[in-house]
Amino acid sequence: MAWNEPGKPGQDPWGNSGNGNRPNDSRKPNGPNDPDLQEILKKAQDFLGGSNDKFGGGKGSFLVVVALIIIWLLSGIYTVDSPERGVVKQFGAYSEQTTAGLHWHIPWPIETVTIVNVDQIRTAEIGYRSDSRNRNGSVPSEALMLSKDENIVDIRIAVQYKVSDAKKYLFDVAVPDMTLRDVTESALREVVGRNTMDFVLTEGRDEVVNKVRNLTQEKLDNYNTGLMITSLNLQDAQPPEQVQDAFADVVKSREDRERLINEAEAYSNDILPKARGQAARQIEEARAYHDQVIARATGQANRFTSILSEYTKAPKVTRERLYIDAISGVLGATSKVFVGSDSGSNLLYLPLDKMVTGGAGNSVPYRIPADAAQSSSNTTNNTNTQSNTQQKGNIRDYLRTRELR
Repeated sequence: MAWNEPGKPGQDPWGNSGNGNRPNDSRKPNGPNDPDLQEILKKAQDFLGGSNDKFGGGKGSFLVVVALIIIWLLSGIYTVDSPERGVVKQFGAYSEQTTAGLHWHIPWPIETVTIVNVDQIRTAEIGYRSDSRNRNGSVPSEALMLSKDENIVDIRIAVQYKVSDAKKYLFDVAVPDMTLRDVTESALREVVGRNTMDFVLTEGRDEVVNKVRNLTQEKLDNYNTGLMITSLNLQDAQPPEQVQDAFADVVKSREDRERLINEAEAYSNDILPKARGQAARQIEEARAYHDQVIARATGQANRFTSILSEYTKAPKVTRERLYIDAISGVLGATSKVFVGSDSGSNLLYLPLDKMVTGGAGNSVPYRIPADAAQSSSNTTNNTNTQSNTQQKGNIRDYLRTRELR
């Protein structure tokens, strides 16, 4: 019968009457229409305590314990992503290292797992802080260093690194990230202290970075930090602020010197090839002239030898031939000819320039015996229609005849 069945007014779900008392219960009620809390607690204790009542007794308690054990065992399941490593610790000591995938370990408090991302690129800033609110983000206690020549240099570098060994990273060093910062600063001070200020600030930047990186990595490996430097960048290198103006003047002077040197080298590269070309051309011209003079002299010597041979065979004819050739060469180069006798009278003028070209030319005086002048005069009177070449031929024939006579 339902608790609110008609005919039983005032009865509650626990079988109590409207006056708040349970059946066969002489205790006072807790309140109007309220259940007895102590009774509820008693039933729960009976359920968990193993009494043989209608709620199941010890069987229910066993199921609860089994469920708790299962939940505890399932809490040991964990997942490791591909860029991560799982380090299992048993009672705080290193047990094993797991890679990507689904794994299980004995749940806490026996074993615990620490997940370490070995592909994450971490950054350490030496000499400055990018999130700092002070001026330029500078940290003078880290940035100011003493060089070999006892000058102060303000250097700021950024180190990018990642975890190479998760076990060493977690167990061998207390604070590996802070250790890296300290080791990098120490290596940077050592390298700067071995070089001059000008070298560090100018042409030695790349060398300084390489030396600091190698020295830092070497110390990190000796300390078993499990860290590996991926890159080390020199953010800024300059003198202290108090002397920056003077140093800027020095840098400008150095740049001007380099500019002038480059301009001089460019001018040298432009002039030297031209000079070498001109020298080579003059050398070739000299060699050509040398060969030409030698060839001409050789030809003249050979010609003289051949003439001498012919002169030995016929001296008279050879002399006549040479004389005629010489006179032909002389008369052939002028347009005016004067013909005279040995006595100085009867000088004959032959206007060859007017008869040939009608212009003026050079004059060449030449004297011959009187009989030759008379013959030439008679010949000239009859040569109004003759050409200059024919007159020269007549003179040449007369001279040949006179010599042969």
